[in-house]
Amino acid sequence: MAEKKGKKLLYTRAEMFELNKKILLKRGVSIEAIAEISYKQQSKYSDDVSRELCIESVEKILSLRDVFHHVQLACEIDRLAEEGKFEGPIQAIIYEDLGLFGIDETMGLDVSGLYGTIGQTNFGDIDVNKHGIVKRLNDAGKEEGICHTFLDDIVGAIAAAASTRVAQVLNEEIAHEDSGVKRFSIFDI
Repeated sequence: MAEKKGKKLLYTRAEMFELNKKILLKRGVSIEAIAEISYKQQSKYSDDVSRELCIESVEKILSLRDVFHHVQLACEIDRLAEEGKFEGPIQAIIYEDLGLFGIDETMGLDVSGLYGTIGQTNFGDIDVNKHGIVKRLNDAGKEEGICHTFLDDIVGAIAAAASTRVAQVLNEEIAHEDSGVKRFSIFDI
């Protein structure tokens, strides 16, 4: 059942991608900014990395159902914290991005884990070193009235998953070249 009491519950991959793109843009995050982190992370290991492949990888990840749910929830939690809508200690814990909280990183690990342990390792690098848009979100989240507790981790996780996908695509291309088989589509990964 795709609807319950007139409310849509299920979305196509194209719809999920558009809704994720829209909410991320509303929070100041572009696909290109996420892809730039993936590009910088993977270009250290291969000269064949293109920004186009990184953008394509981010777009694919943003169309996945689990990622859709994570992105939508993360953005909504941060928005509610900005508006002071939570009660009790959790309001301050989320709003101030308490370092010992960890639930935001858990969500990031879940998203990056869609591409295995390497995805999670890539997320750890991005989370610790705060590359690109992740650093800008983290820094902005320290300003009064702005909360990016969940957003910076979800964006970093998307970049990490995309970075891992890029590596997989490049390695799959090499494997197919070596085997002489050309029936490979990068959309399979």
